[in-house]
Amino acid sequence: MLVEEIMKTEVITLTPNATIAEALHILNEHPIRHIPIVNSEKQVVGIVSDRDVRDASPSIFQQDNVSDELHNSIHSIMSTPVVTVHPLDFVEEIAAIFYEQEFACVPVVRENRLVGIVTEKDMLYTLIQLTGTNVQSSQLEVKVPDRAGILPEVANIFGRRKVNITSVLIYPYKSDRQYKILVFRFQTMNPLPIKADLKAAGYQVLGPDAEDPAL
Repeated sequence: MLVEEIMKTEVITLTPNATIAEALHILNEHPIRHIPIVNSEKQVVGIVSDRDVRDASPSIFQQDNVSDELHNSIHSIMSTPVVTVHPLDFVEEIAAIFYEQEFACVPVVRENRLVGIVTEKDMLYTLIQLTGTNVQSSQLEVKVPDRAGILPEVANIFGRRKVNITSVLIYPYKSDRQYKILVFRFQTMNPLPIKADLKAAGYQVLGPDAEDPAL
């Protein structure tokens, strides 16, 4: 899946000369947490978060005093440089950026111009789609040897039952690199026949009702 498939293209922005008051107003009026800061050519030169803006705003105990803080330019509190991604980047790759850099959003640029934004909420929703948990289905986890060709072998068991697989995830089996776990989500409300077929074929099915002898 590509970034351009999940990014929001209607992005609220400000220029570096905008005031903190303007940013505060935008954050209060719209359900967003970040505002990209762009120049006259739509190039991203910074970014501010709701926390940046509120930290720079006067305390509620100072409301009786006229404060110049909100009249300061957004340039004084924006974060720069800004990590950006391209519309044709893979979503799975930018997920690592979110995790490693602890970002809550990343601007999307094409030819050095802002064209969209991806937030952590967008990433979470995409994960739901990729795992297939957004559709009614059953799930089974199968412990298999880590060797070439194992996935189509196991998937063929589902095919013989004419069961549609909605998603497959693969992850290592604990610390034993000789095995991995295949997580199948498939469209049937009764997974017991598939489970029986998998066991009959010699595969170990894991789950809340299946005891793992290695535990």
